[in-house]
Amino acid sequence: MPEEKEPTSRPTGMNKDEVALELTRFIAATTGFGKSAASTGFAGKSPAKTPEEQVDALLQLYERCRASVGKQS
Repeated sequence: MPEEKEPTSRPTGMNKDEVALELTRFIAATTGFGKSAASTGFAGKSPAKTPEEQVDALLQLYERCRASVGKQS
């Protein structure tokens, strides 16, 4: 029986920056990262982030994703 290998390469046509952007979008969408804290329940009170702070946080996340994708090559 042939041995199955896990895919180790990224899909064709996508460069490292595109993969990092997709990873950033996935993390931001699934965690609510970069969104204002308008929630109900027992969430801790934290100061509302300004739009500039949210953008900075998303850019930092993107840079971390780029660094992570760069290590995979």
